[in-house]
Amino acid sequence: MTGRPRTKQIHRTKQIHLAAHFPGVNNTTVWADPRSRSQVDFSSFEHLARTAERGLFDFFFLAEGLRLREHKGRIHDLDVVGRPESLTVLSALAAVTDRLGLAATVNATFNEPYELARRLASLDHLSGGRAAWNVVTSSDAFTGENFRRGGFLDRADRYTRAAEFVATARELWDSWTPDGQDGLDGAVGEPRPFAHRGQHFDIAGEFGVPRPPQGHPVVIQAGDSPEGREFAASSADVVFTRHGTLEAGRDFYADVKGRLAAYGRAPDDLKIMPGVTFVLGDTAAEAQERAIEIRRQQVSPQNAILALEQVWGVDLSAYDPDGPLPDIDPDPESTLVQGRVKVGDPFAVAEKWRALSRAKGLSIHQTVIETTSRQSFIGTPAAVADQLDEFVRTDAADGFILVPHLTPGGLDEFVERVVPLLQERGAFRTEYEGATLRSHLGLPEPVRKG
Repeated sequence: MTGRPRTKQIHRTKQIHLAAHFPGVNNTTVWADPRSRSQVDFSSFEHLARTAERGLFDFFFLAEGLRLREHKGRIHDLDVVGRPESLTVLSALAAVTDRLGLAATVNATFNEPYELARRLASLDHLSGGRAAWNVVTSSDAFTGENFRRGGFLDRADRYTRAAEFVATARELWDSWTPDGQDGLDGAVGEPRPFAHRGQHFDIAGEFGVPRPPQGHPVVIQAGDSPEGREFAASSADVVFTRHGTLEAGRDFYADVKGRLAAYGRAPDDLKIMPGVTFVLGDTAAEAQERAIEIRRQQVSPQNAILALEQVWGVDLSAYDPDGPLPDIDPDPESTLVQGRVKVGDPFAVAEKWRALSRAKGLSIHQTVIETTSRQSFIGTPAAVADQLDEFVRTDAADGFILVPHLTPGGLDEFVERVVPLLQERGAFRTEYEGATLRSHLGLPEPVRKG
């Protein structure tokens, strides 16, 4: 499963890192396509993971939500319902992959350090050092209703809790003695008592799992606020960002990398990997035509009204998706749409959309398609390879997390047509050189503390 070299690789100093995102919890996925398959059946996860490993990707990435999204008080029927828990899925994938990293999204607000550190260490052992944790936070009382604590956590505290959570997990992973120091041949060490006293956690005891093969599973973070960027610089190994344009990517890259020195870290200690989409064609015109059709499928008329209601916060079901945007004001206190990220300034967004609609004569449906486009790289395989390489060569990214629009076969064409071109120019590996996710990413071994 490690893949075969397709051509002699040219030496390149900076290599592209690639990861695969299992789609479904966003408006990227095309559900109506006859090639679309189950979001729950294990065969779907296995297909995409095996494809990613065949393409020599760094890791396979699973998103997760802790409450089903609601629309007008009912479960939103144009979204994923019933997705299995991430670490369970990845544990199963560990048995059918050999080198591919396995990244789970797990919330730091509604979990506890001992339990989660134990689950992540277990996955790292079972997979031979391939586990990763995408740290997310929530101050959403709607999601919190599923938990005993509810939505108690103030928004301002979510990153302080997350940073302490990550630090505490690392203390637990480091609490075992190093290999061979307990006097037993071939032993994995033994537990030592730990104690953590902090603002959010006060725990003591002995950790139940030996130190993970990677030392610490890889930590991924997604967040663009100043607090999120600082958290990434202090605590993360990989940043999952939305900055898909070259200019925005360079600005974000320079800002976050520039924060690392304050924490005694080098620029290569943190990899920046925006989430991107792609559409391929035999010609540029064919790729553009396919992209337009895919975008129409991604944003159905129903989804267009939902997107508008997320901004306006009022019931707009009486509006024609092919008609003009509403001229009423948004309701910033609305709870009409639950479980989605709230729009920062709905008045400003509404006015921006109205201005665009007036200037181009766009309907509701057309406006939403244009303003929420997720397609990042469109063109022939050679053109897409050129664009990806330019981003990495010019420090707009270290790599990419690819979000295909089809489940589970949406990555197949990229692996078959783009990866060989990246390999030919020496921009991407022709084989896995190490066994762990840290080795794939070129990350340093964590220094044991304590």
